[in-house]
Amino acid sequence: MTIAVTATGESTPTGSTPTGRPSGTRTPGGSRTPGTSAGSADSGSASAGSGNTSTEDAPRGAADPLRRGTLLAVLGVVCFSLTFPSTAWGLESFGPWSLVAVRSALAGLIAAAFLLVGRVPLPERRHWAGLAVVACGVVIGFPLLTTLALQTSTTSHAAVVVGLLPLTTAAFAALRTGRRPSRTFWSAAVAGAVVVLGFTLQQSGGAVSRGDLYLFGALLVCAAGYTEGGRLARQMPGWQVIGWALVLCLPLMLAGSAVALSLEPVHLNTHGVIGLLWVAAGSTFFGLYVWYRGMASIGIPKASQLQLAQPLLTLFWSVFLLGETLPLAAPLAAVGVLVCIAVTQRARS
Repeated sequence: MTIAVTATGESTPTGSTPTGRPSGTRTPGGSRTPGTSAGSADSGSASAGSGNTSTEDAPRGAADPLRRGTLLAVLGVVCFSLTFPSTAWGLESFGPWSLVAVRSALAGLIAAAFLLVGRVPLPERRHWAGLAVVACGVVIGFPLLTTLALQTSTTSHAAVVVGLLPLTTAAFAALRTGRRPSRTFWSAAVAGAVVVLGFTLQQSGGAVSRGDLYLFGALLVCAAGYTEGGRLARQMPGWQVIGWALVLCLPLMLAGSAVALSLEPVHLNTHGVIGLLWVAAGSTFFGLYVWYRGMASIGIPKASQLQLAQPLLTLFWSVFLLGETLPLAAPLAAVGVLVCIAVTQRARS
């Protein structure tokens, strides 16, 4: 979907009066006198009115949203890279079902507060089905499956498996939107996925555990949520996409929190509280907010490839925050992944 941006309100176009009304006179039949039409005024100002200035301004104006969108998507990736270490901390205080329910409930309350303060109207009826996909995939499915996986998998192992998310997201986006990335894009994306998968199998001895099955399921539901959220972010602000998805789940998550907390033991400590607060406010709300804004600016396939760097960042946090041992193959995987990111970002989608 292409979003057209007009210049209304930014400057007074050539051939118009300061009040915004076109210059010249209008004949009784409704046509303008020669040389004063809006189209001729716009074309004249673009070609001869400003010389080389307008020619230089257009590319700069077009590039700024791409830079801003890329920075927002990168910020989202940084937030996501802290999700697994924070979840591991949260599991020190909460059971897996309690942690998922409470984090989503807290994030839903934050989102509801922002929506109320901003007096944001309810989404149109046609958007609710897409918001339900985002809610099931990103708010419930991915947090639940990855939290269950982290009971038996290390955060570094889980991070590398989830490194397949960019390719999965690109595939979902191609099916959902009908847009087909170039062969170069797909070749680099597949290469990045092969690097990540090879790293995973090498670290796990070639076996697939139950935790891996949870992680593969998380890939599918999260890719569907990312794709639908990216599509909706072109029609409404990104923070409203995740905000309404969280609010949609809020009644279920509040009820789930009450049940889970009554059934699972709670042992509060500093790590547990910090981990819970980060996955709720940092990963689930703020991270998804900037991520969807970034996807809306640079496109779903290109944004998804930035997540190839997420496992590497998570590996760093796993060592720095959790004291896990960094796999020896990590530097080789890092080089391969970064090369794939560079190629996909240059490829036309």
